[in-house]
Amino acid sequence: MTGRLVHTGQAVVDLVMRVEALPPPGGDVLASDVRFTAGGGFTVLAAAARAGAEVVYAGEHGTGRFGDLVRDALAAEGVELVQPPVTPDTGVCVVLVDAAGERTFITETGAEGTLTAEHLHRVRLRAGDLVYVTGYSLVREANRDALLEWLPSAAGHRVLLDPGPLAADVSAGVWRAVLPHVDILTCNAAEAAVLSTVDGVGGVPVRITRVGAAGCDVVARGTTVRVPGFPVEPVDTNGAGDAHAGVLAAELLRGAPVLVAAGRANAAAAIAVQRYGPATAPSRAEVDELLAATRR
Repeated sequence: MTGRLVHTGQAVVDLVMRVEALPPPGGDVLASDVRFTAGGGFTVLAAAARAGAEVVYAGEHGTGRFGDLVRDALAAEGVELVQPPVTPDTGVCVVLVDAAGERTFITETGAEGTLTAEHLHRVRLRAGDLVYVTGYSLVREANRDALLEWLPSAAGHRVLLDPGPLAADVSAGVWRAVLPHVDILTCNAAEAAVLSTVDGVGGVPVRITRVGAAGCDVVARGTTVRVPGFPVEPVDTNGAGDAHAGVLAAELLRGAPVLVAAGRANAAAAIAVQRYGPATAPSRAEVDELLAATRR
């Protein structure tokens, strides 16, 4: 490894409920499975750690049972914490997963939404570190202002941006302020469509668009390459994009070329969607096994 993954986003608690279909307005459905688990940014952190990266969580975590749950989960993955616990408790995301494996989110923000630039300056970046930025940080004013103030101090380090499903809720002006600091953009097709109208997105050196089972498109040095995926029958797509982003980051930290890193990220996502739960990223050995099997 040439450095660490430094995650500036938000680890929360997911309340995951499996349902046959979403209820109609005013309706009700019965869940077949319900569980509390660490989620949000945790899924990226766990994916990178399981892929062998040294991982640092620079975001906030709360005082209370949800904060305790997140801290225990981070410790189990070997993730280093930068910040001490703060009030209030860590926030919760309600995740509804339907019979097709598609997921819908409702998020309540807690301590992770109280980040300041002063807190981010506690991060001591090292040579080779890769900084992870999520679009969720740009939706809430406090986190957005903290990140915009701190990002220039990360100059000289690679920055990976994952805009996330709330990309459309971020103003074009904020995207224009962030994009000049970004070296790698990774997102799904819907998020790519949102950003395609923002001036400056074409100046990001590496742009990766996930296209589901088909894999991902990598744009670098003016050339677009389709890195094929691994068609599988999904049971839960929750966390698949995060598994992709975390493994992509870990492989880049190993010094892998971007197309190789993207291929391994595709494999990780294919494994993740065959498992229930948000933090289902595989180990590096499991990715090796899938790649070896496809070469036979």
